[in-house]
Amino acid sequence: MKYYNNILETIGNTPLVKLNRLTEGVNGLILAKVETTNPGNSVKDRMALQMIQDAEKDGLIKPGGTVIEGTSGNTGMGLALACIEKGYKLICTLADKQSKEKMDILRAMGAEVIVTPTNVEPDDPRSYYSVAKRLAKEIPNSFYVNQYDNASNAKAHYMSTGPEIWEQTDGKITHFVVGVGTGGTISGVGKYLKEKNPKIKIIGIDTYGSVFKKYHETGEFDENEIYPYVTEGIGEDILPKNVDFGIIDHFEKVTDKDAALFTRHLARKEGIFVGNSAGAAISGILQLKETFKPEDVVVVLFHDHGSRYVGKMFNDEWMKDRGFLESEPNALGLIEKHKEHELVTAKVDEKVSSVVQKMQQFGISQIPVFDKEKNVGSLTESIIFSKLTENADVLNSDVETIMAFPFEYVEANASTEEISKKIDKEHPAVLVKDMIGKTHIITQYDIIHAIK
Repeated sequence: MKYYNNILETIGNTPLVKLNRLTEGVNGLILAKVETTNPGNSVKDRMALQMIQDAEKDGLIKPGGTVIEGTSGNTGMGLALACIEKGYKLICTLADKQSKEKMDILRAMGAEVIVTPTNVEPDDPRSYYSVAKRLAKEIPNSFYVNQYDNASNAKAHYMSTGPEIWEQTDGKITHFVVGVGTGGTISGVGKYLKEKNPKIKIIGIDTYGSVFKKYHETGEFDENEIYPYVTEGIGEDILPKNVDFGIIDHFEKVTDKDAALFTRHLARKEGIFVGNSAGAAISGILQLKETFKPEDVVVVLFHDHGSRYVGKMFNDEWMKDRGFLESEPNALGLIEKHKEHELVTAKVDEKVSSVVQKMQQFGISQIPVFDKEKNVGSLTESIIFSKLTENADVLNSDVETIMAFPFEYVEANASTEEISKKIDKEHPAVLVKDMIGKTHIITQYDIIHAIK
């Protein structure tokens, strides 16, 4: 029989998956190290277990003790697994910008979750760093993990993640790309890979609002670089000891919007349901695509699972509220570009030749027909052409003799989707009244312009 003795033995040996659609036009082979197959659905399972094991060896925690950590959620999940198996209590402090899913998962795994404000300085007593440190001093037989400065963090990746990537690529890897938060993953993997081949480029993905990129390039810790950002799991307003800047060749910053959008693209175009830092990482690769060569083998690490972001990056309303997704225009939005223009109409007793002149003058291919104030019919280029092939004298006929059914009116708040269902070859337009009762036309062109 083949089985594992406990869930912790299933950590590691995650798959390497070729990316296809999102990386079209990017030179080289782009491979994703998908860490969601770890039992806690995150790369953090590796270092969480290593930190607990090393703490036990060093006598930093005793049976029945309490593990305390400030986390963005994923390290907490890894610690929860280790604590369940080893019989420790777990307390996690999280900043309030972290997703509700992460907090709920930690509670489901038996952890006590303390939520702290995001927009405070790291040394503020209310920050999730400071609260974790204080609790560790107050609670007997407790161990403050401190993943940012704990050397076991990078050690875990030097011992497992790095060797896996080297073996899976048969030593052909040329670039390693990963989002940087605590620094353990990039430093541990980077150290291992550089020892195998010093020519391998190690690229860190940073976010706007984080100090990493500027510090790496100038050696200056610039507090003006620090401001709130949405992207989870990467970037810092401190310099963790686990970030080995000497191993990292380049930092690439990615906007919150791009990170969020590419998180969604990974799910919809590659079928890889991963988290926010993965979106940032693949966006960074696309920003750097001119630097890659056809023979390159680029490995990008995807930290965690998309289920932790269903209320955020995978939620349309959340995305729209932050301006990351364009809100679908309603009927009034569709007429925005021509709302000042008067509607071009035809009269029932007007000659067809006159309507043709109007179409040519205003560059339109359809026109509503009115009898005084009443919408009674419509005329299109295709109808006129069809009638002309039957009878050339139709140009001298009244419009009412050849007109089709009138264009339908839609509500001012009708969605683009609703309107597009009403427009087809037989019904090439609809009408809408604005807030002051003025009538406007919505055509196929307006729909195309809105969704292009």
